[in-house]
Parts: sequence; C-alpha cells; structure tokens
Amino acid sequence: MTDRPHDDHLVMRDILVSFNGFHAIEGFNFAVGRGELRCLIGPNGAGKTTALDLICGKIKVTAGNILFKGKSLNKLEEHQIAQAGIGRKFQVPSVFKELTMRENLEVAYCKSNSVLANAFRFGHRSEDDSFEKLAELVGLQDALDRSAGELSHGQTQWLEIALLLAQDPELILMDEPTAGMTHHETQKTAKLFNRLKGNHTLIVVEHDMGFVKEIGDVISVMHQGKMLAQGSVSEIEQNAAVKDAYLGSGGISGA
Repeated sequence: MTDRPHDDHLVMRDILVSFNGFHAIEGFNFAVGRGELRCLIGPNGAGKTTALDLICGKIKVTAGNILFKGKSLNKLEEHQIAQAGIGRKFQVPSVFKELTMRENLEVAYCKSNSVLANAFRFGHRSEDDSFEKLAELVGLQDALDRSAGELSHGQTQWLEIALLLAQDPELILMDEPTAGMTHHETQKTAKLFNRLKGNHTLIVVEHDMGFVKEIGDVISVMHQGKMLAQGSVSEIEQNAAVKDAYLGSGGISGA
C-alpha cells in the first residue's frame, strides 16, 4: 500500500512485530487522515489489538516506523505518546465506581495539562460548564451526580469515553467499544462517534458489522498480521479475499 498525501495523521510503515520468532504482524502498512474515522476489522487473531498496542506504546515494533503528525513514536514511552495527543479506550471499562460521574471527570481533568486551556475545543468556559457539555455529548447529562457503580454497562462505556475526551486527544483508539451493549446502546454510540469524527481522528476495532456500517467510511481489514483489504463497506463485503479470511467465523456480516 502506498502512503497517502501529507495530511495523514497517523502512518504505520512496514511494521514487523516478532515475539520469540513468531511474527504477530509483518509487512503491515496503514495510514489514517486527520479527522477520519477508520474501522479496523478482521478475524480473531488478525492482529487488530496488537496494532492498537503499537500505536499507544504498550508494545514496541521489531522493525518499521510509526509516525504521528510526521514524528516517530517508536522510542516514546506510553505516557509520552498520551501527552502527544493519543488516547485509548480498552474493551473493558475502567472507571472509579465509588465516585460520581462528575468526580470521575474531575480525576480525568487532573490527568491533563492542557484540557482546561483547550476546553475540549468547545470554547472557553468554566470547569462545571465543561463537565455539563461533555456529559451532554455522551448522553449522560442526567447522570453527572450519580455513582458510576449505578450506571448500566452501556452508560459505563460512555462514561469512559467521556473520561478519554476530557484529556482532549487528537487521535482516539477504540477497542470493541460496543461489546456487551444492547442494540439501542449501540445505535446511540454510533451517533456519538459520528459526532466525534472531524474534531478527532478515530481508529475503531470492532466485530459488530452493523455498527461498522453506521460509522465507517473506509474499512481496513487485517488477516494474519497483514493488511488484507481496504475500501468502503460494500467493497469489503464483496471482496473475495475477505470472504475467504472469514470462513468459519460466521462470515464478515457476523464477525
């Protein structure tokens, strides 16, 4: 795959990841434009989560280069990558259940050096106003003073997204954000993600193809640690190599 124009926000070039001789990712090339929402899909074991681990610095490349805004991330530690503007939401939510949503957001604010100045790109306002605006964005405006432990699974996922947004990352990595959600919660999450793209760049690893169809303009498909195909939802669904890769896993529509 050739690199796209210079407005790429993130570029992964000729990536190799080797664990004791096993190549988890090999010859992987991937580029995402600024403000884009890219869905990254593939059968189990394709290397999707490993790709996210590489971007956020949880694991390091064996060979190749990862560029964010034109600068290499290869030698940076996780906290340095976070400070550079990359945030990640893992599949299992991690919130302080004994605290209220507002108190959780206060903790997230304390972790960010820039958020009070940037005010989420919503303009300058007081801290309480920022909390209200962020809660409204994720659909939890009526839950600010509720204990996080009282929230449903879907609401807890949205709270964690809010905690991530409180740190105002330019690039957001989402690992199966709709896992365990009801259909209604998944639909609300799709609307949220469509509001986020443009202001943020998002890479979403997801198995729910119904959700992917709601949010993804461009779909990238991984298989056995490599980029298998890339295109629109309709192009990916008709791609013979993709269909073959998903054999035995219920097909791409059931991935």
